[in-house]
Amino acid sequence: MEIKRSGSQPSVKGPAEYFTGNVRIDPLFNLPEPARMLGANVTFEPGARTAWHTHPLGQVLIVTAGCGWTQCWDGPVKVIRQGDVIWCPPGHKHWHGATKDTAMTHIAIVEQLNGKGVDWLEHVSDEQYMAGMDAESS
Repeated sequence: MEIKRSGSQPSVKGPAEYFTGNVRIDPLFNLPEPARMLGANVTFEPGARTAWHTHPLGQVLIVTAGCGWTQCWDGPVKVIRQGDVIWCPPGHKHWHGATKDTAMTHIAIVEQLNGKGVDWLEHVSDEQYMAGMDAESS
């Protein structure tokens, strides 16, 4: 058995290559083979978001604080709130992040396929992101 103590792993800034705005990533676990699970606590400041991306084996998001937006390619932007659990199936192009005015924190859990848990794509445009304003009013 292994226990990862709270605060024993340093926080990292979400790299601008994959994120827009201020994002902090706090690693939770990266299990050794034969396990494939990886988890992180991710905090998005208002206006911050991921780039479009996919996961070879899918992703679970558990919103632990705040309010955010998420969108699958060619789908509407959806509001996500504390307590929501989101399943992103394998290969589904999507993004997620905070709303324009509210921070959001989630736990992200992925399984890695051959050591890879995510395929990063292009950045979400401001126009795509701001479609979330319509989601909040509906």
